[in-house]
Amino acid sequence: MSDGPLSLYRARRGTGTLRPDPDQELAAEKLQSLHKALKGYSPQPAAGKAGGAKAGWLERFGLGRPRPEPVEAPQGLYMYGGVGRGKSMLMDLFFDTAPVEKKRRVHFHEFMLEVHERIHQHRQSGKGKAKDADDSLPELARALADEAWLLCFDEFHVTNVVDAMILGRLFTSLFDLGVVVVATSNWPPDMLYKDGLQRELFLPFIALLKEKLDVLALEGPTDYRLDRLQGKPVYFWPLGPDTDSRIRQTFEALTDGAGGEPTHLLVQGRRVEIACAARCVAMADFWSLCGKPLGAADYIAIATHFHTVLIHSVPTMKDELRNEAKRFMTLIDALYEHKVNLVVAAEGPPERLYPEGTHAFEFERTVSRLMEMQSEDYLRQQHLT
Repeated sequence: MSDGPLSLYRARRGTGTLRPDPDQELAAEKLQSLHKALKGYSPQPAAGKAGGAKAGWLERFGLGRPRPEPVEAPQGLYMYGGVGRGKSMLMDLFFDTAPVEKKRRVHFHEFMLEVHERIHQHRQSGKGKAKDADDSLPELARALADEAWLLCFDEFHVTNVVDAMILGRLFTSLFDLGVVVVATSNWPPDMLYKDGLQRELFLPFIALLKEKLDVLALEGPTDYRLDRLQGKPVYFWPLGPDTDSRIRQTFEALTDGAGGEPTHLLVQGRRVEIACAARCVAMADFWSLCGKPLGAADYIAIATHFHTVLIHSVPTMKDELRNEAKRFMTLIDALYEHKVNLVVAAEGPPERLYPEGTHAFEFERTVSRLMEMQSEDYLRQQHLT
């Protein structure tokens, strides 16, 4: 049994797997403190005391449900910084060792998709108001707290007004129920939903986040993700056992040997399957991404969710594969626009992948982007979640 994330972190330092990094060391120490605070902690929200006997009378007759008395929970942690600073690695060490029975780690984008789906189900059941999600949020918070009272979020970010309006009340209820939150983000709390519509209504949530979570910047000078790719090929050809081995080795290097496992994204109520993923890195074959009827929304979700994508088994395409070629073009556009690092294993170099056919002229832009995405200048750019 591990003593917690700090011992694991120092063990990796000792073997040379990790380099000395003061910001990472401080984060590991803070996560260790939280690890200790969670031992023996259990949220036990009591019925609200404010209403006294009246509240109990109402509840007995089913005429009201008093607000739970807020629970004093250990303070969570919000780690922010650029891509490749080790935030997800540290989250892994903490989550794997957290002495909590009910815990969950989830990408924040996926979590919010789930929240919207559950609000929709609540409305469809006839329990909720037709135009107002607020009435369902306390009930949703109770359900989430029952499922996991340690929530670990990767890539915490807010980009739209609907999410912004939901978060304040949802997280107020979660914190009142004693839920502990740990999050990673590319952005400090004060930069969340920057310049967003009606942002002034979002500011109380930022204040709540800073109250309930210790905020820590990981601003070390080294981008470890780029460091693992710098000076190394990110486009392999032709296909074969050697190429398969090299792309697998690249995945293992990018994920610190995490191995990866199948996952999925929820996009407009549909599941987009990803064959292998770990630490915001995805690996999938061409056919699972472009041989299925996926569209721009699916590829944008992938580009938002993962900072690095490895695609293997990319064939040279003739016109009978024009639909697959079109999807590949759309996929590369989404990855390029979101500054995702791309590693490819293909049957041939970019210019030979689709040299003639219905979309050949348009494909020239894809060739250009595939070439640019191999450059160090591109690899240095910040991933846009």
